[in-house]
Amino acid sequence: MKISSLFLCLAALTLLTKPGAGQSSVVPITGGRISGTTNAKGDVRIYRGIPFAAPPVGNLRWKAPQPVVPWSGVRACNAFGPSPMQGSPAPFSMWSAEFLIPKEPISEDCLYLNIWTAARSATEKRPVLVWIYGGGFNSGGSAVPIYDGESTAQKGIVLVSINYRVGAFGFMAHPELTRESGTNASGNYGLLDQIAALQWVRQNIAAFGGDPANVTIAGQSAGSMSVSCLVASPLAKNLFNKAIAQSGAGVGRPYASLKTAEETGVKIMQTLGAASLAELRATPADEIQQKAQGVRGPIIDGYVLPASVTELVTAGRQANISLLTGWNEDEGLLPGPIKPAVEFRKQTEQRYGPDATTLLQYYPAGTDAEADQSQRNLGRDLTFGIQNYSWAMLEGGQGKTVYVYRFRRKLPATGQYASYGAFHTGEVAYAYDNLRFIDHQLRPLNATDADLARIMATYWANFIKTGNPNGQGLPQWPAFSPTGKQTMILDMPAKAQPLPDAAALDFLSGLVGRQP
Repeated sequence: MKISSLFLCLAALTLLTKPGAGQSSVVPITGGRISGTTNAKGDVRIYRGIPFAAPPVGNLRWKAPQPVVPWSGVRACNAFGPSPMQGSPAPFSMWSAEFLIPKEPISEDCLYLNIWTAARSATEKRPVLVWIYGGGFNSGGSAVPIYDGESTAQKGIVLVSINYRVGAFGFMAHPELTRESGTNASGNYGLLDQIAALQWVRQNIAAFGGDPANVTIAGQSAGSMSVSCLVASPLAKNLFNKAIAQSGAGVGRPYASLKTAEETGVKIMQTLGAASLAELRATPADEIQQKAQGVRGPIIDGYVLPASVTELVTAGRQANISLLTGWNEDEGLLPGPIKPAVEFRKQTEQRYGPDATTLLQYYPAGTDAEADQSQRNLGRDLTFGIQNYSWAMLEGGQGKTVYVYRFRRKLPATGQYASYGAFHTGEVAYAYDNLRFIDHQLRPLNATDADLARIMATYWANFIKTGNPNGQGLPQWPAFSPTGKQTMILDMPAKAQPLPDAAALDFLSGLVGRQP
C-alpha cells in the first residue's frame, strides 16, 4: 500500500470514531478534508454538498466532468449543494413539496453529492447505495426531502445521493461539441456526471466505512432510466454490482441518435443567437433555461451509449448485475385528457389498425368508466410497464438474478390528492423508510402505511446488502423468470403472485417493437 493511501485509511479510522456533539468527524477525501454533521440521535454522520467534480460553468459548460478543484483547510459539508439548473419548483399534479427540490439554491455549479453513514471506522466495509433522482431529465436534485438517507444508514448501509446536470445543460448535443470532445460524441453530460460520481465513490467511500466492491445503484423515473443506461454503458462497468430501477428503464424506450440530437442543438444555438461555442458558453444560464427547448435526455452517442440500451442488453453487453425492478399501479402520467369510450375506441382503431381489436381486449372500453381505467392502465404500461418488464425479461432470460414488484398501495389522501392512488414516485418514501417526510395533512398515512414501509425498506436494504431482498419475518419474494413471472405485490398484505397482466404486456411490447 502506498504511504498516502495508508495515511488516508489511518486518518479515517481515527477520525470517524471521534465526532463532536452535533458535528461529524473530519474525513480526508479527493480534493481535501471535510467535516459534516450528525443526526439528532448522534448515530448517523451526514456530509452534504461534497464536490465530486469541478463546477461545470464557463468553459466547462457542455464538457465531461473535470477533476474536483482542491481546497485547503477543512471544508464544512453541512448543507446540500445547489440543485442543477432548472425552473423554480412548485407543487403540481400529484407531487406536493416533499417530492420536489428546495426553491434555493439552484445553479449550474451543481456537481455535489451527499453521504449518510453510521459506520464508526473505515474498516467496516458496509454496503453502499448510490441514489439517482428522477425528474424527466429536466428537473430534480438530491436535496428532495423524501430522498433523505438517515433511515437507510441506520440499517447498516452507506447512502450516497448525487447530483447530475439536467435539461439543456446535461443533454444538449451539437456538431461543434462533438468535434471538440476528443471522443467524437456530445450530449450525455448528465450520464457522465453520474459515472464521475460513481468513480468518486469507488475512490473515496471506504473513508466513510463503505465497501467500494459492494455498490448498488438505484433510481426512480428518469433516475431509473439512468440506472439502465449505466448498466448498459461500457464506461460504468465494474463501478457497481447491483441495480434498483423504480418506474423507468431505457429498454424499449427510443433515444435520439447523435445526429438527431445535434440537429436539435443547432436549432437551440440559432434560437439563442450565438455564433460560436464561446458565445453559447457566455450566454447566461437563465436565458438558456428559458429558451433551450427540445432536449429530451440521453442519446445514443456512440461513446457513453454505443448503441440503444435494448440492443446492448439483448446482446449481453451490459454489466453483470442483480436487478430489482418494478412500477406502480397508478403511475398517473397520461399523454392527454381521458376520452369517453366511443372516442377511445375510435382513436385506438385509427392508431393500431388490425391490432386494435386485440388491444381493446386487454384495455377494454365497453363503458366510459371502463375506458377511463383502461386509458390509465395503457398510459402506465406504455410509459413504464413495458420498459421495466422487458428489461426483467431480458435479464432473466440470460440467467441473471431479477426481482420484480408492483407497488399497489393507494396512499391515503385529501382534496386534489385523493384521486392519484399508487402514484408515480409514491413508493419512494416507503422503500427508503421516509414516511416522516410526507405531508400528513395532505396524505394522512396510518399504521398500514407504516407496516408496508417497514417491509419494503427491509426488502430494499436486504437487496442492497446481498442481492436478495428476502429475510426473516418477511413474505417470501421469489425471483422473477420469463416463465414463472413471479412478482411481489407491494400492498398490505404483501404477497407474491404471477404478474397479473403479463399477457397484456407481452402483446404491448411486441406491438411497440413493430412500430417505426
